[in-house]
Amino acid sequence: QLQLVESGGGLVQPGGSLRLSCAASGFTLDYYAIGWFRQVPGKEREGVSCISSSGGSIDYADSVKGRFTISRDNAKSTVYLQMNSLKPDDTAIYYCAARQTLPLELCGYDMNYWGKGTLVTVSS
Repeated sequence: QLQLVESGGGLVQPGGSLRLSCAASGFTLDYYAIGWFRQVPGKEREGVSCISSSGGSIDYADSVKGRFTISRDNAKSTVYLQMNSLKPDDTAIYYCAARQTLPLELCGYDMNYWGKGTLVTVSS
């Protein structure tokens, strides 16, 4: 059974850093593009970053460019989101999601499989 499990969320002060992890099980991560999304209750879900199956295509939302970095380690079946210079506006539940793609396909935010999320709170 295909599963995605997020971890690494928590409470951090403004300006601080967190690294989120998305661990995949039940499938080979090599053939899947992965995306990170976030959602604040009462607001629409926002695509934060995505990475293609090969890692050659990466995208970031304008709101996180220069502060967040996505990476993947297929050998560990894990995708990471390094978040630096965190702001209170980054507070949300963060989800990772996956979609099987062709080898050279660019990453995007149309996903088929979702994790249950991890809460990130940025507050002093």
